[in-house]
Amino acid sequence: MQYQDEILQGESLSVLKGLPDGLVDCIMTSPPYWGLRDYGVKGQLGLEKTFDEYINKLCNIFDEVKRVLKNDGTCWVNLGDTYSSGIGNNGGYSNKSTLSGYTSEQTKGRISNKSTVKLEQTLPDKCLCNIPARFSTEMCNRGWILRNVIIWHKNNCMPSSVQDRFTVDFEYLFFFVKQKQYYFEQQREKTGNEATWEEYNKADHRRHFHENDKEKGMLQYNPNYKTMTHPDGKNKRTVWTINPKPYSEAHFAVYPEELCWTPIKAGCPEKGLVLDMFFGSGTSGLAAKNLGRNYLGIELNPEYIKIARKRLRQLYMF
Repeated sequence: MQYQDEILQGESLSVLKGLPDGLVDCIMTSPPYWGLRDYGVKGQLGLEKTFDEYINKLCNIFDEVKRVLKNDGTCWVNLGDTYSSGIGNNGGYSNKSTLSGYTSEQTKGRISNKSTVKLEQTLPDKCLCNIPARFSTEMCNRGWILRNVIIWHKNNCMPSSVQDRFTVDFEYLFFFVKQKQYYFEQQREKTGNEATWEEYNKADHRRHFHENDKEKGMLQYNPNYKTMTHPDGKNKRTVWTINPKPYSEAHFAVYPEELCWTPIKAGCPEKGLVLDMFFGSGTSGLAAKNLGRNYLGIELNPEYIKIARKRLRQLYMF
């Protein structure tokens, strides 16, 4: 398959324009967050002067993604927020593209926790910019169908010294599709109360009429009827507790491979192609290969491509 297990170097929008229609089965990505850090790479996303400019530029990329994605494909986007008073020094986890936090001898001294670009603060000081909601709304305005908003709960989130609000311990993961019918494999999670297959198959899963209400035609819950839980558990919910995990060669924590597992298993067929347009250190590529899928990465920074290729090569060493 052309483009299978490749990393293409360049700016996302430009590279996407050179890809054929309907190439990939699934998108799993995390764009650089707005106003977070400056990595000194020309053309980087995330240092636009206003969040409106950032969202427009980001959604222009996803316009091209929509063309490259198969009609029955799925698109998963992890995106964090920014405080207006913390623009350029917001902290948090981001491993993607030019904001992914890798320090090497070549990039040392050019990576900064503070933006070197003057960003316009259009909201009151200390106000959340609400970037994820603005992004998802604009995506829907451009024709995407938003199927779920998933909360990535980080149980071991970075400590915060803030004293006048609560510590933020979650980020958003958006699940988009192009059309009403799409590829999706249901994912389940265990509750500890699952029935055996024998019990489940014997159960009558219809709701029952109370004997006294049959003539009235009233459908009510029968307290003597025991509903059986599917042996593989209940349909997976939308709050996922996944701890960020450090990568030894990254200056900041990368997003965990585990965050990619459910989206790829649910939204990409086996041997399908997963695209990440902000490939960074290659986490989505690792997840794809470990789950029996293929990957295609696009990355602006050649330093991150070196790291990603090193990580991916380790898969074939065992």
